[in-house]
Amino acid sequence: MPVLGTNTSANSALIYLNQNSRAMEKSLARLSSGSRIVRASDDAAGLAVATKLKSDITVLKQAATNAVQARSVIQTADGALARVGDILQRMKSLAAQSNSGSVDATARGFINTEFVQLRSEIDAIANATTFNGATLIDGNYNQNFQVGIAASSTIAVDFSAIDANITALGIGTAGVDTVANATAASGLLDTAINSISTARATAGSLLSRFEYRGAVIDDAVENLSSAYSAI
Repeated sequence: MPVLGTNTSANSALIYLNQNSRAMEKSLARLSSGSRIVRASDDAAGLAVATKLKSDITVLKQAATNAVQARSVIQTADGALARVGDILQRMKSLAAQSNSGSVDATARGFINTEFVQLRSEIDAIANATTFNGATLIDGNYNQNFQVGIAASSTIAVDFSAIDANITALGIGTAGVDTVANATAASGLLDTAINSISTARATAGSLLSRFEYRGAVIDDAVENLSSAYSAI
């Protein structure tokens, strides 16, 4: 009578062939992607950790860009404040010149003309110093920059106390056309110069902070990238 037989050797060969084929597919996928984990089934826990690390790295890279932009904002403001300080020094010199007994009324008129022009230039600088459309040194700039993974990890660039307009500096109507006015202007200019010096100190301290934070972010990106690569 007929007998049905099973080719056990052939079945075993087919099973091993399929296993090798699947292993080869995984190896090719890893080689082509450059990643050890291609699918969640490769390492579910490792994939979860790697995904979180990749997200953190992406955010930190943007935070590094934010820190650079913040430094640019501060440097722009500080450069303008430096120019205002130079102008105030020149105005103080003009006040001293007008306060000299060797100068007559006509000469004081010429000195006062330059003084008034410089006063107007300070206002022009205060109103024209901008970054991406926002004025920086007219008492209105106050923005936060995210410099970490968390949304709450921010540094505020608060220039609301920095106002380089001549009215805020107290020299809005100052002149040096007479000895009395030159004497009064000299005192007002001392106060204005101190205000600008304080503003530059504020800008400098913020700039230093962002520089250190930028270095911390760079280190974090490097370390997290290394951990992500290992996974």
